[in-house]
Amino acid sequence: MAERITGHTELIGLIATPIRHSKSPTMHNESFAKLGLDYAYLAFEVGNKELEATVNGFRAMNVRGWNVSMPNKVAIMQYLDKLSPAAEMCGAVNTVVNDNGVLTGHITDGTGYMRSIKEAGVDIIGKKMTLVGAGGAATAIAIQAALDGVTEISIFNIKDDFFAKAENTVKTINEKTACKAKLFDLADLDALKAEIATSALFTNATGMGMKPLEGQTYIPDASFLRPELIVSDVVYSPAETALLKMAREVGCKTINGIGMMIYQGAAGFKMWTGEEMPVDHVKQVLGLE
Repeated sequence: MAERITGHTELIGLIATPIRHSKSPTMHNESFAKLGLDYAYLAFEVGNKELEATVNGFRAMNVRGWNVSMPNKVAIMQYLDKLSPAAEMCGAVNTVVNDNGVLTGHITDGTGYMRSIKEAGVDIIGKKMTLVGAGGAATAIAIQAALDGVTEISIFNIKDDFFAKAENTVKTINEKTACKAKLFDLADLDALKAEIATSALFTNATGMGMKPLEGQTYIPDASFLRPELIVSDVVYSPAETALLKMAREVGCKTINGIGMMIYQGAAGFKMWTGEEMPVDHVKQVLGLE
């Protein structure tokens, strides 16, 4: 790192709390080094209390950009100058770009997911998908899919605090895109089976399948799946969740969350540097291949 830092090195950051566990600094700094780019990516322990001062400081120092994670993804919106259409619709930001003092907020979770699907050789544009989840990642995926041209999305979620958010997501998609979205109670297994049966893609956009829920899935049995169905999961550890194992055994094409994790970071990387992240190198460095 010392050999890379110069008087011209530009700073890119990550603001969240807790944050010391993040793989983002490794992912971005390895990419900068691989491509010979004069940037450095640092993580800062920042919560809502310090957020306004941090944003003002980053703007004053002309920091090129930064990632935003919990608990700041919603709170930061009030301190930015512009929002991308997806960020505005999702009501959250995970990436900020600083163009000469003008701060624009983006959400790249959905972008990362859609690219991961495309890179896996799957085209869902003009088709229907069924999605489980209503949290931040699920919302971003649903909205980006609608913006990109998926024609129909059926969203399932349990009747928890996120259900109202899902109702708003469906309303937003139906009002602002050409996609038709519907919301169902995840407890209605007959509806889940019926919607999956008429979908090209089924996606788990929740933490189901990762610790402490490893080995579990919302799908009761393999009769919900069919060989032509594509099944994806946002979880990347384990690399094959119980859902993906069941789907593979049925004969479905399966896609885990590794691509989404990498490509959501790659989207921000390109916004800041104008270059494509060397994703194959990143996967090797992170031990994901």
